[in-house]
Amino acid sequence: MLTLLKDLRRLRREVAFPRPERGRSLAARHVDCGSCNGCEHELILASSPYADLQRFGIGIVASPRHADVLLVTGPVTTRMREPLLTAYAAMPEPRRVVALGDCAVGTDVLGSPDEIVGPADVVLPVDLRIPGCPPPPDTIAAALLELIDSRPP
Repeated sequence: MLTLLKDLRRLRREVAFPRPERGRSLAARHVDCGSCNGCEHELILASSPYADLQRFGIGIVASPRHADVLLVTGPVTTRMREPLLTAYAAMPEPRRVVALGDCAVGTDVLGSPDEIVGPADVVLPVDLRIPGCPPPPDTIAAALLELIDSRPP
């Protein structure tokens, strides 16, 4: 176990983002509105020891009641429109929405047009767009760090 912890510490030093002084944290609730799961895999990798979002105070929470940010992946489908709105309504103020991936941003949407409402900004006010199919973990981490810095007090 000690060897694994030492390796993890070494890996963090080698590939770590520069750690800026931040006094804030960010709790994100992820909602998959009909994606291909590519963005979900990259989001999991962003939480892995390589990018390690937790050390910057960014964590994924299970309930929208505990979330500062709603991470939306995939195009909003007709069946996921209401659950997305319900999750958004359950969030405390100030609410932030992040469209993660090309489908949520509105470019190169995969799927049948009669089952898709559209990108995330058709249903909710989007504060941050992270393009990519799927966006790499470093891009996700850097964008969320910028969101922390621009977050209202």
